[in-house]
Amino acid sequence: MAEGALYCEHCGEDIHIVPDFEPELEQNIQQIISGIMEGLDDPDRETGEEKTTEEESIADSKAPHKKKWVWLAAVIPAVLLLAACIGAGMWLYLNNSLNYQIERAEQCVQSGAYDTAVKHYERALELDESNIELQFSLAEVYLLKNNKIEYEYLLREIAGNESASLEQLDRAYGKLIAIYRARGDYDTINQLILGSGNEQMISIYQNYIANPPEFSVMEGYYTSIQPLKLTAMGSGKIYYTLDGSDPDIHSTRYTMPIILEKGKYVVKAVFINDNGICSDIASREYFIDNDDIPAPEISVVSGEYYAPVYIEVMDLDEDEEVYYTTDGTQPTYSSNRYTGPIPMPLGTSRFIFARIVDGVTGEVSERNYVLTLNTEITPAMAVDRVKQYVRETGRILDDGGHFDDSGAVYVYEFLYAVNIDDADYYTIAEVRRDPDGSQVRTGSFFAVNIYDGTLYRQQYDEINRPVVTAIDGELETAAQ
Repeated sequence: MAEGALYCEHCGEDIHIVPDFEPELEQNIQQIISGIMEGLDDPDRETGEEKTTEEESIADSKAPHKKKWVWLAAVIPAVLLLAACIGAGMWLYLNNSLNYQIERAEQCVQSGAYDTAVKHYERALELDESNIELQFSLAEVYLLKNNKIEYEYLLREIAGNESASLEQLDRAYGKLIAIYRARGDYDTINQLILGSGNEQMISIYQNYIANPPEFSVMEGYYTSIQPLKLTAMGSGKIYYTLDGSDPDIHSTRYTMPIILEKGKYVVKAVFINDNGICSDIASREYFIDNDDIPAPEISVVSGEYYAPVYIEVMDLDEDEEVYYTTDGTQPTYSSNRYTGPIPMPLGTSRFIFARIVDGVTGEVSERNYVLTLNTEITPAMAVDRVKQYVRETGRILDDGGHFDDSGAVYVYEFLYAVNIDDADYYTIAEVRRDPDGSQVRTGSFFAVNIYDGTLYRQQYDEINRPVVTAIDGELETAAQ
């Protein structure tokens, strides 16, 4: 018959597959039968006696066929019984041979006889129930048969086998995930991985799972503001609600800590990974009972001023943080942090101060100022006086501020008007500007008296208070 054929090409009948005989056993059978047939031809050989020619002639003449039929009657059943025993032995041997079953299964797979291959693999598994690789092989045969139900069943059996190695589990889960991914059934993948209880598999396939978000603050009663952080394992987005309703993709997306300020909160959150898998909803209840954050007290009231003034925050504890803005916006952590007295800017200015506690902005203090100096010396003239001085001393080589061949320059910027030891000055800062446009203050500061133009070098003492050191020369006024 042709290799792999299941039906006879002449009569159409089923081809019955019988076990292969081992060559040695088949040879032994042939030798036994040959010996018996020789004995039939010469029955006296078994007795070991020699007869004379005369005796043989007499015996032959009396019973020429009698002995032969007697031998046939005795030997043929024996031969048949022996053959049956040998056949049964062969069948028992091959049926209980793990290697034979595996080899026959592999041969059947190669020839396309998948049903027979299944029988051999199933028998092999009966002989070695703990052999996980045989389960993989049987599963692959079912896949070749397009029997995806049995294929999936076997893979789940392997995935749930406590004896499976990490590599075998990884293979089983990988194949199962491929099945569900092809169907777009990511919810089943999520349930499969989370239901495994295997931390290694959860780590390997974390992009396919969606665990509920974790809360940084335990639910309960608090007497202070609580910044609540939400986290989730894997790549995706967290959505939440604060009114007790169930969150979904249309709810508020979590991007920064949720500030629980005052009152009762029912926070619900859900994690949706990049594959669209939704986690279970996590829920926590909080009750916050805290005092309002008071506005900081400012030393200078709003109004018009005609001399340099420092603006200070009064009665500030060391652990308190105050932030301020000058553009009319509400202070946040990204605003200017108050670290000490602030020189009032020239012209019109607007300051908004507020304490910020755990991300919550308290009551604000707003101040509006107008600073006008009664002098003919302007900040621009003060900057020119400084540039004149550093040019004369050789610190810069030209009016452009170059000091070497690097292309970098020193520029001089007006900062503010200040009062130092009961005298009023313009503060000018030296800045190094590199060819790429980056700049940094050099640490050199100059003070120019706003009324007589006297130039000073400005420095700071051990408690960061400004002090001035005189430099000879006067600034010529515009009138001169």
